[in-house]
Amino acid sequence: MNSSSLTISILVLHGPNLNLLGQREPGIYGSLSLPEINRLLQEEAVKFQAMVTPVQSNHEGVLVDTIHGALGKHQGILINAGAYTHTSVALRDAILGVNLPTVEVHLSNIYRREDFRHHSFIAAVAIGQISGFGVQSYLLGLQALVHYLRIDTTLPKA
Repeated sequence: MNSSSLTISILVLHGPNLNLLGQREPGIYGSLSLPEINRLLQEEAVKFQAMVTPVQSNHEGVLVDTIHGALGKHQGILINAGAYTHTSVALRDAILGVNLPTVEVHLSNIYRREDFRHHSFIAAVAIGQISGFGVQSYLLGLQALVHYLRIDTTLPKA
């Protein structure tokens, strides 16, 4: 993956309730809908000679199966696990199991919210986490993941 001429494929996972973006608590999550966020990610990916495949599910098992299915198809994962961030050992273990570089993103700053949101099961198996910048969290996460896959050999690859 060190050649910038190769197209990188990124799986973008959106967890529970993110299908309601744009109408659900816009003061916290912003006014953009999930299709609008996916469109912005597609546009950003083109700039980096990357492809994104977005998947949203409210079901933990579907997300786990999608992570397992990423092997051999995608080089990295960008994930907003929603509430599963704070509850799902299964998602953590799936990410660890496929051993694909993963960046965790959140629209809101989870550390400025309720105490139960301060713990992430994903963070320990991700190469990084970006939260609190609205849709920019996704775009910055994509940029960081592509950079990691293409260029950055100083970061640990596991």
